Amino acid sequence: MQIIFASSNAGKIAELQALFADSSHEFIATNNPKLPAIEVAETGSTFSENALLKAQAYAEKYQLPTLADDSGLEVVTLNNEPGVASNRWFEGTDEQRNQALLNRLQNATSRAARFITVACLFFPETSDQHYFEGAITGTISPAPSGTSGFGYDPLFIPEGHSHSFAELGPAVKNRLSHRAQAFTLVKQFLETHD
Repeated sequence: MQIIFASSNAGKIAELQALFADSSHEFIATNNPKLPAIEVAETGSTFSENALLKAQAYAEKYQLPTLADDSGLEVVTLNNEPGVASNRWFEGTDEQRNQALLNRLQNATSRAARFITVACLFFPETSDQHYFEGAITGTISPAPSGTSGFGYDPLFIPEGHSHSFAELGPAVKNRLSHRAQAFTLVKQFLETHD
């Protein structure tokens, strides 16, 4: 089955491809020139709402089943911010966003955080929508470390580890991460609902 993956984020695409390497399903990401990206405003107040907005928009435009996710970092002491606005709360590069987060945590007594992903699989013929969630707890490092990964990976140290996602590397991250959990549930669903 051909399935659109409504993302042009190279890191997310690599994670999905690694998890589905042995699958018969073919994912077409929206960085494919044959599938021009469409502008979808992430106006939802939850991860589920934003994932649905993206999945439904692409599915209805291209008439193919579509997988979309919305992911974010929730920092406990910041009232679970940046949350659904993780990629939008601060204009700039990943590095600048990470530094802005560290600035906000300068005097924090707790650095507890969690990454969360909600993936939505939308089928245009029936408008069926299925949701898959993954989450991982950890802490925010005092400084970025590591060169692999993207986004907040250099800052996030998953529970039970002493290194950031960016230091642990893609093989470890793809076993542990919030997105890996959600995409693994997608894979299990597709394997049992062919």
